Order: sequence, then C-alpha cells, then structure tokens
Amino acid sequence: MLKGKKIVLGVTGGIAAYKAATLCSQLTKKGADVHVIMTSSAKEFITELTLQTLTRNPVYSDTFDEREPAVVSHIHLADLADLVLVAPATANTIGKLALGLADDMLSTTLLATTAPVMVAPAMNVHMYDHPAVKQNMETLVSRGVMMIEPGEGLLACGYVGKGRLEEPESIVEVVERFFEAQADGRKTLPVQAERAIGDEPGAGDLSEEPLLQGKKVVVTAGGTVERIDPVRYITNDSSGKMGFAIAAAARQMGAEVVLVAGNTTEAPPEGITVERVQSGQDMYEAVLKHWQDSDIVVKSAAVADYRPKTAAPKKMKKQGETLTLELVKTIDILETLGKQKKGQFLIGFAAETDQLDTYAREKLVRKNCDLLVANDVTAAGAGFGTDTNIVHIYGPEGLVADLPLLSKDEVAKQLLELTARRMNGVLS
Repeated sequence: MLKGKKIVLGVTGGIAAYKAATLCSQLTKKGADVHVIMTSSAKEFITELTLQTLTRNPVYSDTFDEREPAVVSHIHLADLADLVLVAPATANTIGKLALGLADDMLSTTLLATTAPVMVAPAMNVHMYDHPAVKQNMETLVSRGVMMIEPGEGLLACGYVGKGRLEEPESIVEVVERFFEAQADGRKTLPVQAERAIGDEPGAGDLSEEPLLQGKKVVVTAGGTVERIDPVRYITNDSSGKMGFAIAAAARQMGAEVVLVAGNTTEAPPEGITVERVQSGQDMYEAVLKHWQDSDIVVKSAAVADYRPKTAAPKKMKKQGETLTLELVKTIDILETLGKQKKGQFLIGFAAETDQLDTYAREKLVRKNCDLLVANDVTAAGAGFGTDTNIVHIYGPEGLVADLPLLSKDEVAKQLLELTARRMNGVLS
C-alpha cells in the first residue's frame, strides 16, 4: 500500500521527536518516498542528517533555504504529497495549524497543501487536556484532519497519563489503512483506524463500524472465594480493575458483554451485564452458560488454585497452636475451556513474579489459548490494585506485543484491537 507513496513527514520539537527516526525507517522500508520537514525546535532533539540518511531525501527546516531554483520548496512539497503526516505534533504546531498561521517551513507547507493531513499529538497530559488544545484539535477534525490519538503511560516529564506519541509501528499501520481505504474508494478509514478526538459521541469518528460489532464477549474479573468456614476463606489478590477495563472497552467497541465478577474492590462499569460469583466452581458454571454462543472469552480473573476439601458449617474456634487444612485442586477453568473450544477466541492471563517469558509460553500451550497476557506483579505500576499495567502478550508464535506502562483502559483497548485483527486473520 505504501510503495511509491509520497509522504511529507513533519517533525516538531518534543522529546518524542526521536521516534521520527524509526517512523522514517519503517515508512521507507515499506516503499514510501518520505520527505521530512523539521521545526527548529525538533533539531534540538534529533539531527537532520539522521533523517536524511534514513529517507535518502533532503531534510527541510528553513523556509528561505531554497535549494532548487526551479521550484519554491514549500509549495513543491505541498504539491507532491500524497499525505502530510505530522508526528510528533506539539501543542504549538497544532495551534498554528488550527489558526492558519504560517511562520516556518512546516506550517507554511501545511497551509499550502491540498493533500490529506494526519496529525499524531504528543505532549504533557495537562497540555493535552487543556481546553484550548482540545478546541484546536476539534477544529482540525472538523476540517477533515485525521488525528492519531496519543497513548497513555509514563511520559518523559514524569507524569503518567495521556499524551505519549503513538508507537511508530501503529502510526505506519494507520497510514497503510488510510491508503488501503483510498484505493478501495472509501472516504472513511476501516474499522481498525485511529481513534479520532472529540468529546461528543461520534465526534470525528473515522471508523465504519465498531470493532467488535455483533460479537459476544465474556470477561471474568476479580478473585474467587473458597470458604474455610462462614467467616474465613482462601482467595487471590485481585482488584478486578483489569477485567473491568476489558469489559468496558469491549462494550465501547460494540460487543455484547457479559462480566462474570468474583471478589472485587470496586464497582463494575455501568451498562454491562454482571453475574456475581464466589467460588471457582461458581465462576466456571457462570462462564459455561455463555460458552457455546460466545465469540471471545477473556479469563482475567484470579481463580484460587486450591480450596479446602471440606468447609466447616460453623465458625471454627481456635484450638491449639497449629491448624492443618487439607486442600484440593479447584477446577482449572482456562484449561477446561481450552479443551472444549470450537471457534471461540480464548484469552488467558498470567500473573508472575519470575521467569515470565518461560511460564507464559508454557501456559499458553498447555491451556490452548489464542492469546496469553502476562505481567510481572513485582514491577512498579504492574501489581494488584493499580490503575496501570505493564503486559507482554503471547500468541502461538511467541511474543506478539510488549506494552510499556499504560493505563489499564489503554491495555484493554490494545488487547481487544489485537484480538479483532487476529480474528480477521491479521497476525501483526
């Protein structure tokens, strides 16, 4: 899709400018003819020589540096572009584009071009959420500018939140889908297109239909409770936040969602069918009711591996210095479903403290999962009860996604986007 496409890449002055090197490299490898325009601030983070070497084209930064007498450079670049992509786009550049200002090479070219424009914002979370910046982005979307929404995670300034430049691989994928849609004669981007910015439902929405429209998704969340007696039990650490985020994301993507929730510390998201359970057996039976007509099952719950062989009918009184409990294995829900699946897409979770890669790969195979999401719960920001996570996603071929520190909402979104692609036969 990118072979022979002329892409003018605008690089502006944020710390994420270093990612422009990877972006240039990947676009060029896919056959695109990339022409870079840098702002003066961008050159404080990355050199012209780096991007010139990767693209094999001159890099422009000065409006008055006319290298070819036969053309006016900013008009020439504006005219030759099949797409103008600004990545990263700072709040300043977004503001200038919204207001129609033209005081440097990039803004002048943007004002002169009639090509489609795609913008990937990158900035501090509070800047991104500022009313002026939001209004500027909404103005651009209303004019047809395509926005690649930034990710959430640890920002260079030390904050955790939205504002991180989307990864180069994802940006390239969005660009490819844009040209694919153009080749098919579609005015809109396909289902897995970028999430456009807008506060109102559907504002700037560039997708044709929700990603999981018509799919039934069953999600398990929280810890199970295995009774010792009426006041004591065995359980696992789990707040349910990750499962709740997945359920909410699936609903936003158009799916019919059933949330099977065990012991959790927070209320589940509104507008979703919730079935409350206690024990692992209860959870298995609840999932089994929906198993046959489900399309995707996400087992993010922390199910206790063992339960007391017998539960006392009354509160056990203290007797002696020790107490011995005989435990028996609980039903392995994930493994049981893996043996039974007939077309369902099964996603498992693994919370590990060491040898994550080894254990995750082994668990995926043993339990016949389509994807296995693993995290090291000893890592800062990836433990129980947090609003963030750091996950590694495995498929039958090995590691398929390595997500840095992100909000659990963003992890859920990326996991389900990956799931939808794989269900459609796209393995990348």
